[in-house]
Amino acid sequence: MRTPSGRNTPHPGNAVRRVVTAGRPITPTRPRAGRQADVGLEAPGVETFLSEGAVATIKDVAVRAGVSLGTASRVLSGSSQTSPESRARVLAAAAELSYVANGPARALRRSRTDVLGLLVSDIRNPFFSELAHAAEQEAERRGFTVLLANANEDQAQSDAYLRTFSTQRIDGLLLAPQGDLTPQLAATVASGLPLVLLNRTVEGLDAPMFGTDNAEGVAHVLAWLQRRGHHEVAFVGGPEHMSTGAERRAAYLAGREAHAISTDPALIDAGDFLAGGGAEAMHRILDRGVVPTAVFGANGMTTTGVVRALHERLGADAARIEIVSFDDFDWFELTHPPISAVRNDATMIGRLGASALLDLLDGRPVESRRIPTSFVDRAPR
Repeated sequence: MRTPSGRNTPHPGNAVRRVVTAGRPITPTRPRAGRQADVGLEAPGVETFLSEGAVATIKDVAVRAGVSLGTASRVLSGSSQTSPESRARVLAAAAELSYVANGPARALRRSRTDVLGLLVSDIRNPFFSELAHAAEQEAERRGFTVLLANANEDQAQSDAYLRTFSTQRIDGLLLAPQGDLTPQLAATVASGLPLVLLNRTVEGLDAPMFGTDNAEGVAHVLAWLQRRGHHEVAFVGGPEHMSTGAERRAAYLAGREAHAISTDPALIDAGDFLAGGGAEAMHRILDRGVVPTAVFGANGMTTTGVVRALHERLGADAARIEIVSFDDFDWFELTHPPISAVRNDATMIGRLGASALLDLLDGRPVESRRIPTSFVDRAPR
């Protein structure tokens, strides 16, 4: 029916919701009940109506994003043959419309497949290897198979695997996120797929998380540094857009003065939670002319890079600098001097995370939990 202004409005007998795209408005025709209006996909500013309860299609996503059906299809299938601008618009539209793959996949998801997805941050990191093993074993014990994917500490790679998982018949997802709430992650959440976070949180995402007590772990390190009499301490942190990087840095900065540790900003730098980034950060600190007596690496891979950089720059004199790590690797006890470390219970995190996801699938409530840390003091007596 039409208003006095001549504008199309939904017929009062059909409950509808409006889908609006950015740009110049175009007056749509009223669709038949339960169907989308027939509109051109290339026209920006297209306004369409979907009947209440209707499931968004790839065509709806294309209309919302103001792109062609082919462009929307390429983005949602994971193809790299699209511009960053188009990719961002399509993923944002998919998240807003709660679009998930295709109709058959959505229908199939209503039934159990006994398959879980597990996306870890870096499979080379022993912490995540141990975590993944524990999660897989817990799932297997309860009759589920796990599909494992590796984000390589890269947001784009993580989003690509999230797109892949969205097309698979998985019952739920265990995720160690890379930082921000991206449109792809928002679309995954909006699909209704049961989700449990592992060791990292995401701002704006309400999902149960099982991970390390970062504040407690840093407190162990600060107390150890003070006992050892260190004042000039270098801190090589991780990315601040990741919750673990931000929490460990904040705890260290807040507590260092109370533990008689220097607040000189030249002693602070950050990497990417990989060995290469940790080495580069350590080199930058040394380039500033400061000479630390101890170095604190914010995770095990970062500490690996710190060791490499110190040996490259200082040779045998690197042994004069004590190193302490947040994460404990097997080889830390073999260095000279040996590396003291915060020990995370990756096995418990993985096991509890998988158990919680299966509880969600069975309709049981789940609450987040921080797992206590311990400290391994390998300093010579």
